[in-house]
Amino acid sequence: MKIGTVREIKTREYRVGLTPAAAHEAVAHGHEVLVEAGAGLGAGFDDADYEAVGAKISSNAKAVFEAADMIVKVKEPQADERAMLRKGQILFTYLHLAADEPQARELMQSGATCIAYETVTARDGTLPLLAPMSEVAGRLAPQMGAWTLQKANGGRGVLMGGVPGVPPAKVVVIGGGVVGTHAARVAAGMGADVTVLDRSLPRLRYLDDTFGGMFRTAYSSKAETAELVAGADLVIGAVLIPGAAAPKLVTRDMLKTMKPGAAIVDVAIDQGGCVETSHATTHDDPIYEVDGIVHYCVANMPGAVARTATLALSNATQPFMLALADKGWERACAEDPHLAAGLNVYDGQITYPAVAEALNLPLSKTETLLHAAQ
Repeated sequence: MKIGTVREIKTREYRVGLTPAAAHEAVAHGHEVLVEAGAGLGAGFDDADYEAVGAKISSNAKAVFEAADMIVKVKEPQADERAMLRKGQILFTYLHLAADEPQARELMQSGATCIAYETVTARDGTLPLLAPMSEVAGRLAPQMGAWTLQKANGGRGVLMGGVPGVPPAKVVVIGGGVVGTHAARVAAGMGADVTVLDRSLPRLRYLDDTFGGMFRTAYSSKAETAELVAGADLVIGAVLIPGAAAPKLVTRDMLKTMKPGAAIVDVAIDQGGCVETSHATTHDDPIYEVDGIVHYCVANMPGAVARTATLALSNATQPFMLALADKGWERACAEDPHLAAGLNVYDGQITYPAVAEALNLPLSKTETLLHAAQ
């Protein structure tokens, strides 16, 4: 199979879909790897690194899209990239379609087979291709929140850890999953007063047992959320419903109860955000203010630490990428239902239930399509 990766064109996105090590593995499996010139520079990999392992350098993205049987990326394809996809081509990347109807419709029109990192599952029900970036984003969130809280950025001017005689910042993390756990650990490590909200009692027990004393936990009822948000200096949105749009757990009315200059970091923004007033921002212009509350809603947070994020992502995606290349998507998905869970679009059809529901589009069952494809 011809496997291609291109330079990411989303604003300030420096990650790359294939590392030289992953390209090396693909070549060793007998595949041809095509890399757009300069694709890896943002993550610290130059063209010579790819050539050294047997990959071929293409002059531009168009050449890669035209030649490759499978495109491996990081972020969802932008409009110019979607226009280059073709029927039968495999796209393997993050998609987040539930919050992006224009992208979903254009992917359907392309006829491509689109497999989303964020809905591939593991045997234990976790999301192995989302987890690495959730870990990175979770660890970044308190760092970005601390920056947003600085007075020069419109924040309250509160130091996360306080100083002797002055209390630390109060941080509320909404969601106790991978993002929330890592955010709480880092925020607590910075000396903040941290509370994690979640609706799963087993998860809250796990957090208490594992991190006892490092931060508090609370059950995420509407009343409890409203009370904690009102007293927070920093709110970190870390809610995830796999493949679906994030629920709006922080309403605009809640903002009116918050302290002027308090900050919100909405890590769920890829799925539409869990704050009613959130909208996606970029690393070029990351923050904005609503009702006196400063919002940080960068949709590709891990891109800020591109090398770490690229290596972490590649470690997770490589086995699935090789399975798709070695077996073809039909056999690979038929043999691995966890990889099949990643199929979101096939030949003009939506195949992931949460996406179809969010966008009010017809759903085609993956099992039926796999049977027909074979």
